[in-house]
Amino acid sequence: MSNNIAGVLFPTDNLSLQQVVSFAKQIEEMDYQSLWIPEFFGRDQVALSALLLGETSKIKVATGISNIYTKDAMAMAQASHTLNEIFPSRFNLGLGVSHSIGAKMRGHEWENPIRKMKQYLLDLFLARDNLPNPKDKSPVYVAAHGEEMIKMSGKLADGINTYLMPTEHTSYAREMIGESKTLTVVLPCCLCSNSDQARSTARRSLSIYFPLEAYRKAWIKWGFRNDMRNGGSDRLIDSLVAWGDETSIARRMKEYIDSGADQIILLPYNADSNEQFPIELLGAFGSRLEK
Repeated sequence: MSNNIAGVLFPTDNLSLQQVVSFAKQIEEMDYQSLWIPEFFGRDQVALSALLLGETSKIKVATGISNIYTKDAMAMAQASHTLNEIFPSRFNLGLGVSHSIGAKMRGHEWENPIRKMKQYLLDLFLARDNLPNPKDKSPVYVAAHGEEMIKMSGKLADGINTYLMPTEHTSYAREMIGESKTLTVVLPCCLCSNSDQARSTARRSLSIYFPLEAYRKAWIKWGFRNDMRNGGSDRLIDSLVAWGDETSIARRMKEYIDSGADQIILLPYNADSNEQFPIELLGAFGSRLEK
């Protein structure tokens, strides 16, 4: 299991820059391989990645994910090229179409997500080929949940990332992309053995996703049609979030690996609202990593 925990995804918009840098240094000291930065409506991912790469020495920084409506493919190729030239092999791209509301808030018309992502990837790799040496060969991952997006991304990208999906979806995705591409599961984890507290923490964190059509359609497909009321049933929450003691969380991680995932990106949920960072959880699994 230690080899399968690839990194940490953590939202940073509500932290000061000093706090973000401190967090990155802490997880680097714990020997996590990578820090994935989500994109909302705060800091620019590329600019923040440059800061964090400069303040650390070995940890990789990845966009998790970067909404392809925010930067055109040429601009993204240039950003990745530049960061990997300055910090060789330490910056990775995670891309996604996000959701229609995100495109509209930025003044864009929502397009067919499969066609949009396919053209973006083709343009990105063409731009890479035309940029100066050294060539950027860093991996590109695509957030993919539906069948068409999984198949297309499995052909063009280096791998796919899944999020808030049950283990059955992992098996389904592995079958479609084959064995040669990387399948990464972003798994919310909460180190808390009190079931009410753990599920309440999960519901609070997941509340922004319940109105989104893409997630609702996926959950219905996987048998949760009647589980989305009142913040999600216990059955849905327990399917999407690993909670409990360290052993229980490790067992859930293993279920995803056994279902076909290559690696886990740990998304820590903090059951203690008085603590800024879930250091106990990160420390517990950092200690499992090979030194």
